[in-house]
Amino acid sequence: MPKNMHYAILEAIQGEMRRDKHLTLLYEYQRPSAGWKGRAIDLEAEFGRPRVQFCAIDEQWIVGAALGMAMTGVPAIAHIPSMATFIPFELMFNHAGKLRHMTGGQAAFPMVLWADMATRAPFQGGQHADAGLESAYARLAGLKVVIPSTPYDAKGLMISAIRDVDPVVFCHYPMPADGPEVPDEPYTVPIGEAAVRTEGSDITLVGYAPQTAEIAKAVEELKKEGIRAEFIDPRTLAPLDSVMPTILASVKKTGRLLTADEGSYTFCNAAEIVARVAEALPGVKIKRLAFPDAPAPGAPEMIQHMRVDAARIAAAARKLVRGSG
Repeated sequence: MPKNMHYAILEAIQGEMRRDKHLTLLYEYQRPSAGWKGRAIDLEAEFGRPRVQFCAIDEQWIVGAALGMAMTGVPAIAHIPSMATFIPFELMFNHAGKLRHMTGGQAAFPMVLWADMATRAPFQGGQHADAGLESAYARLAGLKVVIPSTPYDAKGLMISAIRDVDPVVFCHYPMPADGPEVPDEPYTVPIGEAAVRTEGSDITLVGYAPQTAEIAKAVEELKKEGIRAEFIDPRTLAPLDSVMPTILASVKKTGRLLTADEGSYTFCNAAEIVARVAEALPGVKIKRLAFPDAPAPGAPEMIQHMRVDAARIAAAARKLVRGSG
């Protein structure tokens, strides 16, 4: 069984903190520790304070401190829990994405906003079950936004994010421990490189965490019916220019595009992908699936009725391939 995603992320940070004695992690109530198969990581126990700093519950202060450290050349990670992911948005909007450009690219701002993302899960309550905030950060010029779907990608993308000279928003959705085995040694997954999860020739499916599990199920269901779907996981949401060539090449081959997004239908990241494909490849068949433009309810039956699942993805793909939709 692969390492779980949280362990893989902490393993990435642990390796980078050993490599760079200046790298600092700021967090609030979720201690940076995890276990896997009898092994344990506890960053605060290993590196101590102030390199691993337990902070008061003040997300603006945490991100502001990390940004200030980055301005002085000290790489920093700010870990923000899912219930508060949007609170530091003002700092990221007005400062983080612009400071390096205000210096004409002469200064580096090595900062990572490790943002735990809320899922469409009833146990979180309606007020905390609204997914898709990654699309808000992806619109901010100057920021890089990554969103891993597997523990392997999580470790590699976190290392790439830490080493990047630009501020990076690392969107962390809770995902199952599947995919490739995660090596113990450091490695990078390049920012801006999409992953072709499954090759096919009949239709292109595009989606990222947390939709990847549902898309993978749909791919297998369609395969039983003779429909060969190509599944692409962008992994990077900004800059989107970097991943579009992979998506466009696939759609040019299949002639059909179906996107699945956990965010709200209007202004979700899938909407931008659909728009770019429509501009570049006029005439291809396109459909977008996403959560309705409505607040997420707390009742599990209502959430399941509203969210995009494997059955809906497979049904939409059939219509596109068979010409009835």
